[in-house]
Amino acid sequence: MTRRSELLAERAEAIAAEADAYQPNGLEDDRLGHDGEQLDREERAALRRVSGLSTELQDITEVEYRQLRLERVVLAAVWTEGTLEDAENSIRELAALAETAGSDVLEGVIQRRQRPDAATYLGKGKAQELRDIVIAVGADTVVCDGELAPGQRRALEDVVKVKVIDRTALILDIFAQHAKSREGKAQVELAQLQYLLPRLRGWGESMSRQAGGQAAGGQGMGSRGPGETKIELDRRRINHRIAKLKREIGHMKTTRETKRHGRQANHVPSVAIVGYTNAGKSSLLNRLTGAGVLVENALFATLDPKVRRAETEDGMPYTLADTVGFVRSLPTQLVEAFRSTLEEVADADLLLHVVDGSHPDPEGQISVVRGVLADVGGHDIKEIVIVNKADAADPQVLDRLRRHEPHSIVVSARTGRGLAALRDLIADELPRPDIDVKAVIPYDRGDLVSRLHQQSEVLSTEHREDGTFLHAKVHPPLLRELNAYLV
Repeated sequence: MTRRSELLAERAEAIAAEADAYQPNGLEDDRLGHDGEQLDREERAALRRVSGLSTELQDITEVEYRQLRLERVVLAAVWTEGTLEDAENSIRELAALAETAGSDVLEGVIQRRQRPDAATYLGKGKAQELRDIVIAVGADTVVCDGELAPGQRRALEDVVKVKVIDRTALILDIFAQHAKSREGKAQVELAQLQYLLPRLRGWGESMSRQAGGQAAGGQGMGSRGPGETKIELDRRRINHRIAKLKREIGHMKTTRETKRHGRQANHVPSVAIVGYTNAGKSSLLNRLTGAGVLVENALFATLDPKVRRAETEDGMPYTLADTVGFVRSLPTQLVEAFRSTLEEVADADLLLHVVDGSHPDPEGQISVVRGVLADVGGHDIKEIVIVNKADAADPQVLDRLRRHEPHSIVVSARTGRGLAALRDLIADELPRPDIDVKAVIPYDRGDLVSRLHQQSEVLSTEHREDGTFLHAKVHPPLLRELNAYLV
């Protein structure tokens, strides 16, 4: 067996041993009790980066190198406004994002400035200090807590001599890892290409080399010319790919709209669960509907919206949609790419705004979510603020949130606290049919009786000789079908 084969065999054994022992947060068994079967969890955990493996071996292929490389990162942030606590909360969130992406966070630095340096983001002196930290801890990546201009990223890379990415690129990477549906993957790729387009960088002279036109292929007169440079060719290909993805997402949007209009035609009320990432939206969906969707203590565990059916205690059906979580400074490209998905929110009859009561800054989370809702047209929809994770939250924080948000309720998706009251509150807030009718429906129109029970609020029923008497409250379209049978 060659040395290379021995190394790969050792790595495979290490990966298998860690996978066998892996139980995140020690909660695997407990999750099955309140989060359903967790059908997506096994697939999500199937490929995990492994600590302690050398990333600089010379006898493996480039593909193997990229699969096994463990990114060791140093975080860098510029604190321009707010308190020191706000800055620390922001860099802690950046660390959580980096860990979700599979990185090993080694160090974090914050610099106090009025504004980021136009050249190197941190300033020349601090950039040199950052270079010293990178060398000392053995990092291979720097992640900046903000969106870098293309020139800033290039200049900072030239100083620190390792890869530099910004917060936007990190979030896009997480989305690329977690997207599963065809629509989700297309939306993420579109956002990545839109982010990449102004940031194409030529290394050395490779991107400025000209292709030589068609003359190089012996096409003859009329075809000679300088041709495109490599970077121009890449830009053109990216623009073509962006146009194609937009067309594909437009077709998928039509399918989504057809399903949504079908629910609206049947007057099935829709409820959308929104909130900051990792606030517990999927856990709440599982509790309310038994959906069994993926729940993970990680940012952006849910990217593909899940729509499930639920019923109130009196049998009124409604749909419950779990949506992608929001985050501070959510990249503009993602909001645009996911706009068709977020339309589930804009067309909802009721929003369940889930807040993490145990977070250091829950009011900040509420503000971020409402800002994104305003961007997608969901700011005027009736809203219930659900303060989740009550079992882990400070009681004083819960009291403060209740005072600030009058239309709120405190729950724990883990323990079940407050869920019965939440179901009652949802039932009270759902739109109800409001036209009072009395009708005798012939026995050969059992289909109409069935629809009345499904789409209206039946107050009383009586079986008579000439048909079924119903006293109900209905929506206008159903009233038109009942006109011939009204009494």
